[in-house]
Amino acid sequence: MRSPIRFCLDSNILVYAVDSTEPRRHAAAIDIIARAARRDCVLVPQVLAEFFHAVTRKRMMSHADAAREASAWMTIFPLMAGPTAAALSTAMAEAVAGRYQFYDALLIATARDGGCTALITEDMSPGAVLDGVRIVPAFDGKPAISKDALALL
Repeated sequence: MRSPIRFCLDSNILVYAVDSTEPRRHAAAIDIIARAARRDCVLVPQVLAEFFHAVTRKRMMSHADAAREASAWMTIFPLMAGPTAAALSTAMAEAVAGRYQFYDALLIATARDGGCTALITEDMSPGAVLDGVRIVPAFDGKPAISKDALALL
Protein backbone atom coordinates (compact mmCIF):
# COMPACT_ATOMS: atom_id res chain seq x y z
CA MET A 1 0.00 0.00 0.00
CA ARG A 2 1.35 3.43 -0.92
CA SER A 3 2.12 5.90 1.82
CA PRO A 4 0.11 9.11 1.80
CA ILE A 5 2.01 11.95 0.21
CA ARG A 6 0.53 15.42 0.07
CA PHE A 7 0.91 16.90 -3.38
CA CYS A 8 -0.37 19.70 -5.56
CA LEU A 9 -1.41 19.99 -9.20
CA ASP A 10 -0.09 22.71 -11.48
CA SER A 11 -2.44 24.86 -13.56
CA ASN A 12 -1.43 23.19 -16.82
CA ILE A 13 -3.15 19.97 -15.69
CA LEU A 14 -6.37 21.90 -15.09
CA VAL A 15 -6.07 23.66 -18.45
CA TYR A 16 -5.60 20.37 -20.32
CA ALA A 17 -8.66 19.00 -18.53
CA VAL A 18 -10.85 21.57 -20.33
CA ASP A 19 -8.86 21.75 -23.58
CA SER A 20 -10.09 19.08 -25.97
CA THR A 21 -7.81 20.21 -28.83
CA GLU A 22 -5.19 17.71 -27.62
CA PRO A 23 -7.38 14.65 -26.95
CA ARG A 24 -4.70 12.43 -25.37
CA ARG A 25 -3.45 15.07 -22.91
CA HIS A 26 -7.06 16.07 -22.28
CA ALA A 27 -8.00 12.50 -21.31
CA ALA A 28 -4.85 12.02 -19.23
CA ALA A 29 -5.43 15.32 -17.38
CA ILE A 30 -9.01 14.35 -16.55
CA ASP A 31 -7.72 11.01 -15.26
CA ILE A 32 -5.03 12.74 -13.15
CA ILE A 33 -7.64 15.02 -11.58
CA ALA A 34 -10.04 12.16 -10.88
CA ARG A 35 -7.29 10.10 -9.23
CA ALA A 36 -5.90 13.11 -7.33
CA ALA A 37 -9.33 13.78 -5.84
CA ARG A 38 -9.02 10.45 -3.99
CA ARG A 39 -5.58 11.30 -2.57
CA ASP A 40 -4.08 14.00 -0.35
CA CYS A 41 -4.02 16.56 -3.13
CA VAL A 42 -4.47 20.26 -2.48
CA LEU A 43 -4.66 23.28 -4.75
CA VAL A 44 -2.81 26.54 -4.30
CA PRO A 45 -4.91 29.64 -5.10
CA GLN A 46 -2.25 30.66 -7.65
CA VAL A 47 -3.04 27.50 -9.66
CA LEU A 48 -6.70 28.45 -9.96
CA ALA A 49 -5.76 32.04 -10.85
CA GLU A 50 -3.38 30.83 -13.55
CA PHE A 51 -6.06 28.43 -14.86
CA PHE A 52 -8.64 31.23 -15.02
CA HIS A 53 -6.21 33.57 -16.75
CA ALA A 54 -5.03 30.98 -19.30
CA VAL A 55 -8.43 29.69 -20.39
CA THR A 56 -10.00 33.13 -20.64
CA ARG A 57 -6.98 34.72 -22.36
CA LYS A 58 -6.91 31.91 -24.94
CA ARG A 59 -10.71 32.15 -25.26
CA MET A 60 -11.11 28.49 -24.38
CA MET A 61 -13.84 29.39 -21.90
CA SER A 62 -15.93 32.41 -21.03
CA HIS A 63 -15.13 34.18 -17.78
CA ALA A 64 -18.33 32.80 -16.25
CA ASP A 65 -17.55 29.20 -17.31
CA ALA A 66 -13.96 29.48 -16.10
CA ALA A 67 -15.17 30.81 -12.74
CA ARG A 68 -17.64 27.92 -12.43
CA GLU A 69 -14.93 25.38 -13.25
CA ALA A 70 -12.49 26.88 -10.73
CA SER A 71 -15.25 26.96 -8.10
CA ALA A 72 -16.02 23.30 -8.76
CA TRP A 73 -12.38 22.37 -8.19
CA MET A 74 -12.48 24.27 -4.89
CA THR A 75 -15.25 21.91 -3.74
CA ILE A 76 -13.27 18.83 -4.82
CA PHE A 77 -9.82 19.79 -3.50
CA PRO A 78 -8.80 21.56 -0.30
CA LEU A 79 -7.56 25.05 -1.09
CA MET A 80 -4.36 26.10 0.66
CA ALA A 81 -3.64 29.55 1.99
CA GLY A 82 -1.84 31.98 -0.29
CA PRO A 83 1.88 32.64 -0.25
CA THR A 84 3.66 33.53 2.95
CA ALA A 85 6.52 35.99 3.30
CA ALA A 86 8.88 33.01 3.35
CA ALA A 87 7.42 31.68 0.09
CA LEU A 88 7.82 35.11 -1.54
CA SER A 89 11.42 35.32 -0.35
CA THR A 90 12.16 31.86 -1.74
CA ALA A 91 10.55 32.70 -5.09
CA MET A 92 12.49 35.94 -5.42
CA ALA A 93 15.78 34.27 -4.49
CA GLU A 94 15.22 31.46 -7.01
CA ALA A 95 14.28 33.95 -9.75
CA VAL A 96 17.31 36.16 -9.02
CA ALA A 97 19.56 33.08 -9.14
CA GLY A 98 17.98 32.05 -12.45
CA ARG A 99 17.01 28.61 -11.21
CA TYR A 100 13.22 29.02 -11.58
CA GLN A 101 10.72 31.40 -13.07
CA PHE A 102 9.30 33.57 -10.27
CA TYR A 103 5.73 32.19 -10.39
CA ASP A 104 6.92 28.58 -10.63
CA ALA A 105 9.09 29.08 -7.53
CA LEU A 106 6.23 30.83 -5.74
CA LEU A 107 3.92 27.89 -6.46
CA ILE A 108 6.48 25.38 -5.22
CA ALA A 109 7.29 27.37 -2.07
CA THR A 110 3.60 27.88 -1.27
CA ALA A 111 2.96 24.16 -1.79
CA ARG A 112 5.86 23.44 0.56
CA ASP A 113 4.36 25.71 3.20
CA GLY A 114 1.16 23.66 2.91
CA GLY A 115 2.95 20.39 3.56
CA CYS A 116 3.27 19.20 -0.04
CA THR A 117 6.27 17.12 -1.02
CA ALA A 118 5.43 16.85 -4.73
CA LEU A 119 3.98 18.92 -7.57
CA ILE A 120 2.53 17.27 -10.67
CA THR A 121 3.19 19.49 -13.67
CA GLU A 122 4.04 19.47 -17.32
CA ASP A 123 6.44 22.34 -17.65
CA MET A 124 9.14 22.23 -14.99
CA SER A 125 12.26 20.08 -14.75
CA PRO A 126 11.19 16.55 -13.80
CA GLY A 127 12.89 15.27 -10.67
CA ALA A 128 14.07 18.70 -9.56
CA VAL A 129 13.55 19.45 -5.88
CA LEU A 130 13.04 22.87 -4.33
CA ASP A 131 12.76 23.07 -0.55
CA GLY A 132 11.65 19.46 -0.32
CA VAL A 133 9.05 19.61 -3.12
CA ARG A 134 9.79 17.21 -5.97
CA ILE A 135 8.71 18.08 -9.51
CA VAL A 136 6.77 15.14 -10.95
CA PRO A 137 6.11 15.01 -14.70
CA ALA A 138 2.42 14.66 -15.48
CA PHE A 139 2.80 12.93 -18.82
CA ASP A 140 5.11 10.47 -20.50
CA GLY A 141 5.95 10.84 -24.17
CA LYS A 142 2.75 9.23 -25.48
CA PRO A 143 1.11 11.39 -23.72
CA ALA A 144 -0.23 9.15 -21.03
CA ILE A 145 0.14 9.68 -17.29
CA SER A 146 3.80 9.29 -16.33
CA LYS A 147 4.80 6.42 -14.05
CA ASP A 148 6.03 8.95 -11.46
CA ALA A 149 2.64 10.68 -11.40
CA LEU A 150 0.84 7.33 -11.23
CA ALA A 151 2.93 6.47 -8.15
CA LEU A 152 1.39 9.47 -6.37
CA LEU A 153 -2.10 8.86 -7.67
